[in-house]
Amino acid sequence: MTYTAANVYKNNSINTASPAELTLMLYNGAIKFCNIALAAIEEKDFTKANVNMQKAQKIIEELRVTLDFKYEVAKDFDRVYDYIFRRLVEGNIKKDPEIIEDTLRHIRDMRDTWKEVMRIAKVKVS
Repeated sequence: MTYTAANVYKNNSINTASPAELTLMLYNGAIKFCNIALAAIEEKDFTKANVNMQKAQKIIEELRVTLDFKYEVAKDFDRVYDYIFRRLVEGNIKKDPEIIEDTLRHIRDMRDTWKEVMRIAKVKVS
């Protein structure tokens, strides 16, 4: 397997990222795949839309299985992830851009909140 400079950089970024940064990467990946799926739906490329919606679904599943339920807030995250996952599946089955856009808003909100948590945590550590 040949690695391009971009692949090497990407792998190094993942391997050296903190858990918080990995979570942010997952949110960004879900957003990216939903956007690709939306463009594919517009182009009537339903196979490409399906593949990318499934990638977004897998990311939400990953976020969900990594929750640590010793913290009370994990239950709230689990409910949100469950809702997002179900909406991703529904949007994929129906190939409905409105459902996907709605789901994207939730994922972006989660990502933006996570970025703020990371920012505040860095301020406290300093």
